[in-house]
Amino acid sequence: MIVTQEKTLALQVRPDFPILDQRIHDQPLVYLDSAATSQKPTQVLQALQEYYEQANANVHRGVHTLSNRATDAYEGARDKIAAFVNAASRQEIIYTRNASEGINLVAYSWGLNNLKAGDEIILTVMEHHSNLIPWQWVAQRTGATLKFVELDVNQAFDLDQFRTLISDKTKLVSVVHVSNTLGCINPVEEITAIAHHYGAKVLIDACQSVPHMPVDVQTIDCDWLVASGHKMCAPTGIGFLYGKLDLLRSMPPFLGGGEMIADVYLDHATYADLPHKFEAGTPAIGEAIALGAAVDYLSGIGMNKIHTYEAELTAYLFQRLQEIPEIQIYGPQPDAKGEGRAALASFTAGDVHPHDLSTILDQAGVAIRAGHHCTQPLHRYLKVQSTARASLYFYNTQVEIDTFIASLKEAVEFFGGLFK
Repeated sequence: MIVTQEKTLALQVRPDFPILDQRIHDQPLVYLDSAATSQKPTQVLQALQEYYEQANANVHRGVHTLSNRATDAYEGARDKIAAFVNAASRQEIIYTRNASEGINLVAYSWGLNNLKAGDEIILTVMEHHSNLIPWQWVAQRTGATLKFVELDVNQAFDLDQFRTLISDKTKLVSVVHVSNTLGCINPVEEITAIAHHYGAKVLIDACQSVPHMPVDVQTIDCDWLVASGHKMCAPTGIGFLYGKLDLLRSMPPFLGGGEMIADVYLDHATYADLPHKFEAGTPAIGEAIALGAAVDYLSGIGMNKIHTYEAELTAYLFQRLQEIPEIQIYGPQPDAKGEGRAALASFTAGDVHPHDLSTILDQAGVAIRAGHHCTQPLHRYLKVQSTARASLYFYNTQVEIDTFIASLKEAVEFFGGLFK
């Protein structure tokens, strides 16, 4: 199979990612760990550097030129993010350190103030720990009950079971859009419609979807959505929370400090309007500006083009993995065009420990993930301690997949000989 868009996409963008042009253990780097964190193009790195070289000042608080310059860039990035996910208002975009902070913001500000004993929260067994632990805390403090959607026969979201779990007691449905372990793409529009029918709010963890496909919050109609910048070509330490305007306005502040206030007295304070009500203290200014540059970069390529290309790579990856009998892949299979799942594969290889596979592959210059991928409950559900994971992005090539498969075959053969 030939990946038709490789010359027009992956090879076109490779010069923008200088980190990929290096050798690891004297072998060309093959980076297949973008689900953990993506690499950053020079356009994003330059935006970060230009801020510190030309506009380094605090935002909103000064009238001098550098402060105005920094504020314009910082707030301009917010406009870019709002357009990227089709928010109805720029005030619906809250800067956070990462998606985890965004979920915690909703849990502490909305969850603790709106949930009570007898209320129910529906999650899934595939959730990242960041979309599980905050709700465990909320349930413990409020008396609310957690319920979990399991997997269907294809190891994807069991929509039929979800319909049986949800009721008038359900106050929140919080679900991952794309599983970082299974690669399944959950039907978030249908999930949201069902939840809203019962009067429940919906939070979407979009860390693995926003970087890889078009995401429209108004089409989904979710109440909140979170994403992390470092998975979408931006620096670490920056992410965002989307929330519906009226809902965010009804929520109390999450953190107290500078910037989130209107007026402060010794014994009380009033708070700023959105989005600043939820952005206490000096923010990650340079990182936010660089996130805006990452949005420009991804938009310049086109999210539909990225998704189509990654689907082709997915089809090829699964085709090649099937050549190794010992490999068991978790999650749904892609269709012939690579559609129906994300561009990643979590797998085991018989009795070979995933960490051993990862170590051997690293010696060949191939970077993959090994472990539970912050989804320990899911791994227990699957009855497997850990998995190896190869995750792709638009800068990966078919040739890199070939290198990965050749090295994986050698590793499986080597360890297979040891177990005989």
